[in-house]
Amino acid sequence: MNWLNKLERKIGKFAIPNLIIYLIGAYCIGFAISVVNAEFLGYLTLSPYHILHGEIWRLVTWIFMPTDSNIFFLLIMAMFYYQLGTTLERTWGTFRFNAYIFGGMIFTVIGAFLYYSILYAVNGGVTREMLYMGYYFSTNYINMSIFLAFATMYPNMEVLLYFIIPIKMKWMAYVYAIITVYQLLLAEWAGRVSIIMSLMNFLIFFVSTRDFRRISPKEIHRRQAFRAQVREPRPGSGITKHKCAICGRTELDDPNMEFRFCSKCDGNYEYCQDHLFTHNHVKRN
Repeated sequence: MNWLNKLERKIGKFAIPNLIIYLIGAYCIGFAISVVNAEFLGYLTLSPYHILHGEIWRLVTWIFMPTDSNIFFLLIMAMFYYQLGTTLERTWGTFRFNAYIFGGMIFTVIGAFLYYSILYAVNGGVTREMLYMGYYFSTNYINMSIFLAFATMYPNMEVLLYFIIPIKMKWMAYVYAIITVYQLLLAEWAGRVSIIMSLMNFLIFFVSTRDFRRISPKEIHRRQAFRAQVREPRPGSGITKHKCAICGRTELDDPNMEFRFCSKCDGNYEYCQDHLFTHNHVKRN
């Protein structure tokens, strides 16, 4: 996607490294709040009505809503998504991973206000459902989008389901996709909007994009191998990578000869295997 490449060149320096750690940290803080005072979470939800009436902090604090009420499953989720998130960030780069996560959040906020506007127009005012619709919107399906992205990138990677059953990511993705469709059919309209908008980043990145091959692991490995070959001197070019500081021999004189830098010399001095342990160390006065 050319627009994303241009955006990365302009504002890529502002990308947040290890964003998944902050996201998981927000879940943990939200879980702690739910244990101490569960009613306080009501002031953190993504509620368009309250945001329009001055409680603008809800535009951000809704990400603190815990994804699970059981600390054991919360810890499993945290470890699992930490691995997925860090791997995706290394694969795509920090900026693209940031764009993916923040894109899901922005679409969720847009979906909440869009649904609120529709209800307001249909009902001619504020209803009880509109006051409490913030509870439908959370980062649960943004986490799902992370999982689906990882499964798309690494479909044949095996994980241990419940630390026991080995299963490939693509099969887990199929199961979760079926569950998501089932939830989509049974949910109320607020829940449906939340699911669709939270997964919109996945649809944009992996369905509509023409640039998928460029960020695939296979293509990234191919480019890395190509750059490594370019750095290697061509046979017969006369260019060498190693040269002994004593005798001047290079790998062109003997392909089997080993060269090492001396850690005791002051400076970058490289020696062949015959002079590595016999030379006088270079010391700067």
